[in-house]
Amino acid sequence: MVKYDLMARTVLEPLSTFDISAHSRTSIRSIAVSSGHDSPTLIYIGTYSGSLLLLATNSVSASNRAATPDDRDDDSKRKISFMRSVSVGDSPVETVLVLGEMGKLLVLCDGSLFLTDSLLDQQLKKLSLVKGVSAIAKRIISDESCSSDILSILATTTNSESSSASLRILQKLGGGVRANGVKTRDSTQQVEGNCNVFAVAVGKKIVLVELVFGSDSRTVKHEGGASGLNGSFVMLKEIQSSVEGVKTIAWLNDSIIFGTMMGYSLFSCVTGQSEVIFSLPDSSRSPLLKVLWKEKKVLLLVDNVGVVVNDHGQPVDGSLVFRGHPQSVGELSSYVVIVRDGKLELYHKKSGSCVQTVVYGGEGVGPCLIAGEEGGDSKLITIATSTKVICYHKVPYEEQIKDLLRKKNFKEAMALVEELKCEGELRNDMLSFVHAQVGFLLLFDLHFKEAVDHFLQSETMQPSELFPFILRDPNRWSLLVPRNRYWGLHPPPAPLEDVVDDGLTAIQRAVFLKKAGVDTVVDENFLLNPPNRAEVLELAIKSIIRYLEISRVKELPLLVREGVDTLLMYLYRALNNVDDMEALASSENNCIVEELETLLDESGHLRTLAFLYASKGMSSKALSIWRILDRNYSSGLWKDPAEDNDVQSSATNILSGRETAATEASKILEESSDQVLVLQHLGWISDVNPILAVQVLTSEKRADQLSPDEVIAAIGPKKVEILQRYLQWLIEDQDSMDTNIHTLYALSLAKSATETIELESSFQDSDDGRIEVTRFANSERSTIFQSPVRERLQIFLQSSDLYDPDEVLVLIEGSELWLEKAILYRKLGQESLVLQILALKLEDSEAAEHYCAEIGRPDAYMQLLDMYLDPQNGKEPMFNAAVRLLHNHGESLDPLQVLEALSADMPLQLASDTILRMLRARVHHHHQGKIVHNLSRAVYVDARLARWEERSRNLQISDESLCDSCHARLGTKLFAMYPDDTVVCYKCYRRQGESTSVSGRDFKQDILFKPGWLVIH
Repeated sequence: MVKYDLMARTVLEPLSTFDISAHSRTSIRSIAVSSGHDSPTLIYIGTYSGSLLLLATNSVSASNRAATPDDRDDDSKRKISFMRSVSVGDSPVETVLVLGEMGKLLVLCDGSLFLTDSLLDQQLKKLSLVKGVSAIAKRIISDESCSSDILSILATTTNSESSSASLRILQKLGGGVRANGVKTRDSTQQVEGNCNVFAVAVGKKIVLVELVFGSDSRTVKHEGGASGLNGSFVMLKEIQSSVEGVKTIAWLNDSIIFGTMMGYSLFSCVTGQSEVIFSLPDSSRSPLLKVLWKEKKVLLLVDNVGVVVNDHGQPVDGSLVFRGHPQSVGELSSYVVIVRDGKLELYHKKSGSCVQTVVYGGEGVGPCLIAGEEGGDSKLITIATSTKVICYHKVPYEEQIKDLLRKKNFKEAMALVEELKCEGELRNDMLSFVHAQVGFLLLFDLHFKEAVDHFLQSETMQPSELFPFILRDPNRWSLLVPRNRYWGLHPPPAPLEDVVDDGLTAIQRAVFLKKAGVDTVVDENFLLNPPNRAEVLELAIKSIIRYLEISRVKELPLLVREGVDTLLMYLYRALNNVDDMEALASSENNCIVEELETLLDESGHLRTLAFLYASKGMSSKALSIWRILDRNYSSGLWKDPAEDNDVQSSATNILSGRETAATEASKILEESSDQVLVLQHLGWISDVNPILAVQVLTSEKRADQLSPDEVIAAIGPKKVEILQRYLQWLIEDQDSMDTNIHTLYALSLAKSATETIELESSFQDSDDGRIEVTRFANSERSTIFQSPVRERLQIFLQSSDLYDPDEVLVLIEGSELWLEKAILYRKLGQESLVLQILALKLEDSEAAEHYCAEIGRPDAYMQLLDMYLDPQNGKEPMFNAAVRLLHNHGESLDPLQVLEALSADMPLQLASDTILRMLRARVHHHHQGKIVHNLSRAVYVDARLARWEERSRNLQISDESLCDSCHARLGTKLFAMYPDDTVVCYKCYRRQGESTSVSGRDFKQDILFKPGWLVIH
């Protein structure tokens, strides 16, 4: 960026000049300024000859001053006119104190104070309370909460002190009025307000007085007079000081700060204590202090250093170091203004830097004075030389900012903006306005990154303001662009290419001018290293992209959001940021397809266009593009990114171009309920990746599922696994109960299993049979299904009852699928065929025995034994299987039938062992049955005996027998006895119940057993 010149600020500009030579023969001694909102500014000039001159200047609105240079140079709008002049005395007018809220003036001349009106229409009135006055100051209150009621304090102090015997006598006699007509304040008088109290320096004393008017003063008739100046002083307190010659004085809150040639001191009106703030060196100049109205603090000058103190005399906010010894000090908003040696210097209060220097006279101009409006909001500064009055007006902050921006001092301009913001002089909308203006200036200066930083800090700038930099007018969004040129400091919007070209041209021009010795405002870095057009244009596009990306998350009108997303795609395409283009197109966006489809098609970004179509619900167009891409990949027109990898890296999860096209197309079809569209593109997707085709058919994302009949018809005969997986999904996931679907699935699996068996047989017959079988098995496992087809067929045949077994049997009748045949025969109830297959074909004895157990009849085992012993068809008897059957289930067989069925060819050892085991089992079973029968009979007899014994128990009742519950004599009464041998009368029995005895035992819940009742086996 450019080097910033701290002296570039223009805070003050000349307003008007007035020469008092025609109205006064002597030079100026004092000056004061007073202005109102709707009244002209009044300038009071006190001369060495004792005259008081009144000048007036009309106010100029900021809009007139900032309109054009011609308006600013119009002297008629800044004319200072002489109003009138009055003579105060023969001595110089030392001080003019404006009492703006009362429309009065206090004038200090020849040690006396005079009162007059603000327009000098009335005759001056001399206030005779004090004489020999060297300085006067009005009390300034910074905050009512932190300042005391000075009148009450001083009144109390006056009553408690005995200042003099004569004062007490005069107070008793005159009620506060002295013999010479000057009053002291009555302690019992209630006075409203503290605004008209003053501190007056008289010799070694400081007198605190109050200026009262009308009914608030105990005036005598001659003091009011016909003039209407009925004000008078009331003495509040006299302060004796050890020093003499007060040169300057200020009264802030409850503290009076005054300066002498010895130094600065402070007096507290509350405590009555006086202390020295600091002393001045012998070589120091005359003391000078200035009340800073805005901060309510006091600036104390020591040579060329200004020390800021608070109302307690403590230094705050640091010090101001001036470039020379100030002759006079003024205040202008956030600045301290000094005059010295014919120069006006403006210093910032916080930073202490000199912001502006204005030369208004030569070295020999003599002593000068400066004055401004009181209150801290002064916009007019008046400088008085010996014979001239020069007025300077504060330039509105908009004009200051504009001036800095014209000089390319962007950093200084933003510092001023932040300063105004902190001081509450700048609204948020104006802050955003300036950020946007600075951003546009930086953009045209080719500082695109900084420009976007300012754009993002502007809360009022709309993204549509950058649309003309991306797309030439006219376009769809031309009417959305605000016709706001801000302050007109930058050229109108133009495409970025034109902006870059103009900026580079300006840089080349500046290089030539610099060689010729002409200074320019072009960035020094650009002059030393001229940028490359391509690099600058790329940086510009990236910066605008950053702004639009951040703007996307904001709440914007629909048309603006459409413009942001569409033009963002333009910029991505300009940089060929394919990833960003596809990310934007595939996400939720507001792009206008009509604006982009031709651009993307011609530039070859078909993937992005397909994503964009899909995001807008234009599925047919998107699928057509993916189909085209698939063909191009397969034909080699498009280079597959996977082809760039070697054999080892191909094992990673990088999808080929065709797979990517099929994957994206399948994502669209998974959500589409358009059956025609789905079936139209199902074929080429299944050719690329069958798994994707299955995902399309079995998707749960679509609102309406596809018609199974149409899908089955559309699946080609070569897509067997896709058909099987779809049928499996219908049956298992959709719980289809359609017998046709179940039968079709079973037939398809059976056919595939048959072909697999045949293929395996052909491989085994070849010389490399083992290797070919392994390869086939591996290829089968790499398909859609993880399990072999025979396993799936067997599981389905066992689990489903809705297919037609006969049709499946017809299909596999001549194959080697014996287990599948057994399952089908089992479904048909042909038990003997099932046993023949299990026992003889598969030789699975365990399965055959398990099937016999399912049948549950003993003859099934006998039938299985017959098959083992007589397999027929020339097959040898299966003696081991028969022995196993007899061993496991021999007890269920009739030994006679077994002996009849045993073959004569069976080895004797096997037969004898088997028969012996059967006979022993039979005998053991018979004996075990008899034992159980006899034990059961013994238990029965014992139970009957115990019951008889219980029933045969006798109980003897005598005259002495008592009821165990109520203890009444039983005698001949009815009674009852419980199992625990307790006896109760019939009345208590009815009350207790038949199951609960007197002891509280419930025999239904807690059953009683006696030793004789138990039978031990």
